[in-house]
Amino acid sequence: MSEKKKVVALLSGGLDSQLAVKMMQKQGFDVHAVAIRTPFCDFDCGKGCGFDIVNRADALNVPLKTVFLGEEYIEMLKHPKYGRGAGFNPCVDCRAMMFDAAKKHMEEIGAEFIISGEVLGQRPMSQHGPALRTIEKESGLKGKIVRPLSAALLPKTDPEKNGLIQRKDLGMIKGRSRKIQLQMAKEFGIQDPPNAGGGCLLTDKAFGKRAFDLFDHTETPTFNDIDLLKVGRHFRLDKHTKLVVGRGKEENANISLLALPDDIKLEAKDVMGPTALLRGKTADQHKELAASITLRYSDAPKDSTHTVILKKDTRKEEVEANHAQEESYLKFRI
Repeated sequence: MSEKKKVVALLSGGLDSQLAVKMMQKQGFDVHAVAIRTPFCDFDCGKGCGFDIVNRADALNVPLKTVFLGEEYIEMLKHPKYGRGAGFNPCVDCRAMMFDAAKKHMEEIGAEFIISGEVLGQRPMSQHGPALRTIEKESGLKGKIVRPLSAALLPKTDPEKNGLIQRKDLGMIKGRSRKIQLQMAKEFGIQDPPNAGGGCLLTDKAFGKRAFDLFDHTETPTFNDIDLLKVGRHFRLDKHTKLVVGRGKEENANISLLALPDDIKLEAKDVMGPTALLRGKTADQHKELAASITLRYSDAPKDSTHTVILKKDTRKEEVEANHAQEESYLKFRI
């Protein structure tokens, strides 16, 4: 091309999205990247998106724009139009929102179309033919999304019909195997290609139970509520109140940072143990149970009472409690 035409790439940091960028650069396009953050994925959740997205963009030599989908994403999660997968994952609605964000950037910079690293048949909910078409429709991008790794297996897009790209330059990858992608990574000189992602945090069934519980009991969860889902053991004590118990030094520190003025923070006195958090308008009714559960996960002796320190904002009190017995707390575990 005498003048490079612009395209926008949805960049996750994974190998497939990097390969999609490389394929378009090889064909002479000026690629601009968009990375999407949500309250559930900040590129460091450890569930498939734990990549240094800035370094990835630098290595690809593409300008990067990061877009945060916040309150609108939470609203979508309440009632996703196209349902959920095995966890709390509304994959089709989520992808449509991401492409809509990329579309705005495409229009801002005058790009021709959008690319992504999606592979036909790789993800069961959002990467089969009907789902791909639905995502295009919902994002208002019918004919404007090119998936270079699988595009030769998919219907022609507008860029192909208009001669901007040729089918012979497009991939025919299908399914979950990464053999072809790893070979392509070598050919493109991609150093240390990331391992296959474990999927979005919302696809994790254990995390999904916590998310369902939160959205069932809170009309509009806050970012703080969602961050709290990512740490500790969770107990639903009644419809208004939950208890979160840390599982190590790092989680204890995070729970302390997430504590709000109306929360009650609990710690066993003078022994090693977790930081726990009571949150909800009936929290005061559950202090003794919360104290005993906190002791259960501490180094306090099991055969005697021990002191638990409770802090609420600037107020502090001490409660004497015994180790909780399994029958008294497992029924509350989420």
